[in-house]
Amino acid sequence: MPSTVSRRKLYEYGDKSPFLLLLKPLDRESQEKHVLTFTAIDGGNPPKSGSLNITVSVLDVNDNRPVCNRDTYTISLKENASPGFTVTFVNATDPDEGVNGEVEYTYGRNVQREVHDIFDLDKVTGEIRVKGKIDFEENEIFSLNIMASDKGLNLKTAVENPLEIHYVAVEVTDINDNHPSFSEQNQHFEIAENSDEEKIPFLVLKKPLDREHKSEHLLILKALDGGNPPKSGTLNITVTVLDSNDNRPVFSQDTYSVSLQENSPIGTTVIKINASDSDEGPNSEIEYALGKTLKRKVYDIFQLDRITGEIKVKGAIDFEDTDVYKLDVQASDKGQPPLSAQGRVIINIQDINDNMPEIELTSLSNIVAEDCKPGTVIALISVSDKDSGVNGKVVCSLSKNVPFELKHSFQDNMYSLVTKGRLDRELVPHYDITITATDLGQPPLSSITTLSIQVADVNDNQPEFSSNFLELYIFENNAPGASIFSVRASDKDVNENALISYQINRGGVTQNDMTSFLNINSETGVIYSLKTFDFEAVKTFQFQVVATDSGTPSLSSNVTVNVFILDQNDNVPVILYPVSANGSAEAYDADIGYNGWLLFSLQEVSDHSLFSLDRYTGQIRTLRSFTETDEAQHKLLILVKDNGNVSLSATATVIVKVVEPKEAFAATDVKNAVKDEEENNVTFYLIITLGSVSVLFVISIIVLIAMQCSKSTDYSSKYLQDTNYDGTMCHSIQYRSGDKRYMLVGPRMSIGSTLVPGSNGNTLVIPDRRRRDSGEVSEF
Repeated sequence: MPSTVSRRKLYEYGDKSPFLLLLKPLDRESQEKHVLTFTAIDGGNPPKSGSLNITVSVLDVNDNRPVCNRDTYTISLKENASPGFTVTFVNATDPDEGVNGEVEYTYGRNVQREVHDIFDLDKVTGEIRVKGKIDFEENEIFSLNIMASDKGLNLKTAVENPLEIHYVAVEVTDINDNHPSFSEQNQHFEIAENSDEEKIPFLVLKKPLDREHKSEHLLILKALDGGNPPKSGTLNITVTVLDSNDNRPVFSQDTYSVSLQENSPIGTTVIKINASDSDEGPNSEIEYALGKTLKRKVYDIFQLDRITGEIKVKGAIDFEDTDVYKLDVQASDKGQPPLSAQGRVIINIQDINDNMPEIELTSLSNIVAEDCKPGTVIALISVSDKDSGVNGKVVCSLSKNVPFELKHSFQDNMYSLVTKGRLDRELVPHYDITITATDLGQPPLSSITTLSIQVADVNDNQPEFSSNFLELYIFENNAPGASIFSVRASDKDVNENALISYQINRGGVTQNDMTSFLNINSETGVIYSLKTFDFEAVKTFQFQVVATDSGTPSLSSNVTVNVFILDQNDNVPVILYPVSANGSAEAYDADIGYNGWLLFSLQEVSDHSLFSLDRYTGQIRTLRSFTETDEAQHKLLILVKDNGNVSLSATATVIVKVVEPKEAFAATDVKNAVKDEEENNVTFYLIITLGSVSVLFVISIIVLIAMQCSKSTDYSSKYLQDTNYDGTMCHSIQYRSGDKRYMLVGPRMSIGSTLVPGSNGNTLVIPDRRRRDSGEVSEF
């Protein structure tokens, strides 16, 4: 063997060549190539050897999912990032090769619409770029679910492999892109003005007065003149401190915190805020208002009573929209100018179970082969609930009595729908699987989705006949080429796996095998006979029909057909030669039943008073003793016909000669001696006769067989008129073979004749081919 290196697939070896067998499955990702050395050693002495280097290349199949370098990405992005800015790259690898290893990236189905408007995903490189405007004040974080899938096909189900999912969280960082704003653009202050041109005493405040601390002051003013000694006078002065708006309102709490259930009805009081002002009069009268820098949505949901300070529900409260509201409130007095104070109300929205779980199919194979192994992944299912806490905890269940089950994935609220048991398309070709997701809230809420799974057929059912044995009854002399029977098999599979072809099993054909004379339509199972059957030659035979489906690999079954040939009246009676020793005209008919039931009758007789014929046995009897006036020779024409629908018949002529009796012996001894001698002669003649008849019987059988074999295959049952062909009968012998009784008659007879009703008994109808036997006249 030459030492050459050849690359071969595992199945490219000849029938008589050494071949390789796999001991365990190959893994291309583990080892792409195997180099083997094959050594052949002959049986010589000393032995000689040759070697062959075999390189086995392992072909790739799509048996690996894309694998992410990491499951979760957290990216910080400034809100002023310009379009085209690269946010990050997601990366997944697939150890397969070719299209099986080419990875594409797409957004998941549950990604918000605004993500598509703001971020652009390159499906080839996995690059995420800024596409639109980013505003921290509108969205502080974006969740991007990126799915990575290869371009290969699953060999079993012909659908995409399950996808690998990246979770990308983009956190937007704030920049100083908003100008400060005031509650009022213009403020007007009024200040009292005091002026005194006169030289009169006046009081000057050394420090501000505080009415809230002391509302009245008592002073004594003493006036001294310029005399010496000076004189003085006193004046009691009472100074009442008038109120001015010098105190701002003060809230009872710096921050108010309250809890409010979502879906609270409109008009519900959330909280009552309270502020006080130590001034008096209008300077202490307070009005409340919501801050002017709040978002528009707050004004649509809450309203604040400016007098009482009650905050009430104005619009729909949805925890899933906003779980906490921070309201800036303001308390202002009515002083001139008015003074105000700022406060904050924090409203925590309490979740109630008002959202049903949501079921999302991230991957679905809605066609599954019936021979798939238990544990095959059919779909990946994601469930979510917008509620929080126990209200957002979801459990999933399947409809009962299905061969599938849900398995928890590595990530919360992710499930895999897998096969639990063996599938059988012939029992259940289709499953409507109901998945129910129920949260743990009180009362619990549920949602339902139905998956329609089609079970794909594999060729696991062989064709079936209605029975292992079939019986066919057919009349002989059938027309060649005509259909005689049809078989039908059914296959529980569908399509190509149920497309059946038929053929006759011709294995081991022998000389007597009738299958060579049969043909079958491979598509319809209709069986045709290529020859005419002859009941007298073959009465029964059997053959096998094989039904094979078109699956890969194909399956087959067979049925045995037992054929029974039914007799038709196609054989004329045969009168055996000679007449038997007891005077019976015996005949046989190769047909059976009524077709072979023979009746005898005398067509012509010279003297009706002398002879009679038994119609069932053919026995010829004398009706009286012969007299001297009777003729010395009598002629009897015997007709034998069967009882078929179209009766067939034959005739024979019997010549009866009358002879003188021998002289009686005078003495008894002489009579006895003569009697013994006659008996001995009879025995001798009987032995000779039996021997002759045996030889004649053998010759007759040979002639019958030769005539039967010489029949034309296009033999028809048409008859023509012809005259009787008479023979003379004078001796016969009877014999049996099996269940038939035969009698040889001679010398001449008419064979294959049919008696025409209304004829004179001498006119016969014979077939196109005629046979005639002749013989010598014997005495009776």
